[in-house]
Amino acid sequence: MTATAWRAVEVADRTWVLSGPQDDLPAGAAPTEDDLRQARGLPRWRAEEFTASRAVLRRLLRQVRADLVDAAVRKDRRGRPVLDGHPGVGISVSHDGGTVAAAVGSGRRVGVDVQLPPEPLSDALVRRCLRGRAPQVSALPEPDRSTEFARVWTVQEACVKAAGTGLAGRPWTIDVEPGRDRGRWGPYRWVSLRRSPIPLSCAFTDLER
Repeated sequence: MTATAWRAVEVADRTWVLSGPQDDLPAGAAPTEDDLRQARGLPRWRAEEFTASRAVLRRLLRQVRADLVDAAVRKDRRGRPVLDGHPGVGISVSHDGGTVAAAVGSGRRVGVDVQLPPEPLSDALVRRCLRGRAPQVSALPEPDRSTEFARVWTVQEACVKAAGTGLAGRPWTIDVEPGRDRGRWGPYRWVSLRRSPIPLSCAFTDLER
């Protein structure tokens, strides 16, 4: 599955991901006044990430759910971002190292994660996050080793973001086979966009009927 900068990818039925560089946002991507209000008081670097991720989310909504492009974003009781008044539409955002991503799921809960390959990557971190799968990644040459680790980690992070548990959900305990581009964790399916220039994954529930 290919992820090209600023081209929405439908990773599953009615579930889309949009990603690209933070310093070159797509035409028509802009946060709402409410988004800007929420960014006030944040440190400058955090405000820039926050408004960029909201801008990308708004751009994706304009493409796939234009009726919701101006809906207010709030947090639910688990800390997940939600569209106020639209519980049937899942949203998620992520940013790392100058790359930003957003996901929208119509009739699904979603989580998205983007991650630059860590440099350096310690053996201890590989063992902690991959457990029994660690030897498969440790045997790879660099930079493949760091890239594959980041791909697995984005899957783990996307899953706990969809679940609304974050790090409290112990993402490193989620078993993800290196090299796979899709799988399942409990009620969540996940897709790794392995042709993305930056490791990027999305997790989502089955469609609500």
